[in-house]
Amino acid sequence: MPVKNRFAELHEEITAWRRDFHQHPEILFETYRTAEIVAAKLRAFGCDEVVEGIGRTGVVGVIKGKADTAGRVIGLRADMDALPIHEQTGAPHASKTAGAMHACGHDGHTAMLLGAAKYLSETRNFDGTCVVIFQPAEEGGGGGKEMCDDGLMDRWGIQEVYGMHNWPGRPVGSFAIRPGPFFAATDEFDIEFEGVGGHAAKPHDTVDTTVMAAHAVTALQTIASRNADPVDQIVVSVTSFQTSSQAFNVIPQRVHLRGTVRTLSPEMRELAERRIRAVCEGVAATFGGTVEVHYHRNYPVMANHEAQTDFAAEVARAVSGACDEAPQVMGGEDFAYMLEARPGAYILVGNGDTAMVHHPEYDFNDATIPAGCSWWAEVIERRMPAA
Repeated sequence: MPVKNRFAELHEEITAWRRDFHQHPEILFETYRTAEIVAAKLRAFGCDEVVEGIGRTGVVGVIKGKADTAGRVIGLRADMDALPIHEQTGAPHASKTAGAMHACGHDGHTAMLLGAAKYLSETRNFDGTCVVIFQPAEEGGGGGKEMCDDGLMDRWGIQEVYGMHNWPGRPVGSFAIRPGPFFAATDEFDIEFEGVGGHAAKPHDTVDTTVMAAHAVTALQTIASRNADPVDQIVVSVTSFQTSSQAFNVIPQRVHLRGTVRTLSPEMRELAERRIRAVCEGVAATFGGTVEVHYHRNYPVMANHEAQTDFAAEVARAVSGACDEAPQVMGGEDFAYMLEARPGAYILVGNGDTAMVHHPEYDFNDATIPAGCSWWAEVIERRMPAA
């Protein structure tokens, strides 16, 4: 079947919601306006229960089907937060908040799930309970973990959970998914080298932290090229190199490195942390300095469950006629926490030929709305079919 006719009828209305969210972006857990609008709409749709403040600023809506013979409960999740980026789209609905924009399409995700909630509240053509989840702080804040820690899964008895993300470069309304590890774990490191500062004309009286740190930056690249199995995905990137002096003629006392590690397995994650510490300690000892390494574990690997992935692909084929196998992505996604708590799957929907996400010229493609709404609604109606 193609997209549902009801979403063609609602397309203009859902687009207006999306563009309003786009004009008023909110970062991390500061999604107060967005959450208030979401909750008000869910109540207006006639949801059986609407709860705010889950995971600080998250919103949960409950929609009961015409029957509940098996006690099935399925969650659908959308993220609400924006990014600290200055928008450069020039669109009529561009951000009105300086330094913030919806550069990842969470405005579209929220609007599409609201559209699905409106339809499901109208029809209730399923046997069980649908829980719609609107999450803050996906962009680095771990809002998914906060909602789970706040009792999301147990409080509503969620048995499976499904998520979706738009994907630039894929044809509008097309889908792609893969089982198992899909999005990478996203860890960070801070490395502080300490030496003996001094005059640049007398390097023999110093322990040069700039040379020390420069060797470490190069040596850290050998984790991927010489320590990891070539068939395993791993990225180690040093993204900041800061010295304690900005003078031309001073060898600095300290150098601070920062960076990120991306892995797709627990083994690679362990290897990366272990080797970063060993490399930096070895370099510091070689040059006569000291080092402190702080390794911060952030989002875990987001891994789709096999049975739910097969089902999600089946729904995608019903909506669009096909579903491709997606490549692994070295970006992170905190839906990982929900997939650790319950079986489920995460799918990509095509955003067309647009700028990539996290780019100042990116904008969610409103032509994607009918397909995205239809997929979410079909997940509920097919996973919990009415008698």
